Amino acid sequence: MKLYLMTVLAAGLMNCSSPQQGTAKVQTLSATEYKAHHEKIDNKEVILVDVRTPAEFEAGHLDKTQHADFLSGEFEKEMPTWDKDKVYYLYCASGNRSGKAAKLMEEAGFKKVYNIGGYQDLKAAGLPVKER
Repeated sequence: MKLYLMTVLAAGLMNCSSPQQGTAKVQTLSATEYKAHHEKIDNKEVILVDVRTPAEFEAGHLDKTQHADFLSGEFEKEMPTWDKDKVYYLYCASGNRSGKAAKLMEEAGFKKVYNIGGYQDLKAAGLPVKER
């Protein structure tokens, strides 16, 4: 009986720990890594999304950025209208909100989603910005 229980328990643990096949994972890039990507990519297939509040966005944002505020629910409202075949790079103030937003996109079936962290780090890396 004891051997049977141990076998069942071991089989159950192996089932729980096996990775799901075909699921895209959100990738995190540092500001420097994003800058290297940014310089090599075709901008037609890439969408840069700032998920900060309107006040944060107005104070300054990366050039050619789409705004969709995560905290207000605007992000969740707009996301279903986006093309799932494009590549998305998301950022916020620290990487926290953009990480949560990227996770929602992953769960919705987007395949190429990157969390590129915080605005100040991206700005410090020398990426083009628009400021007031």
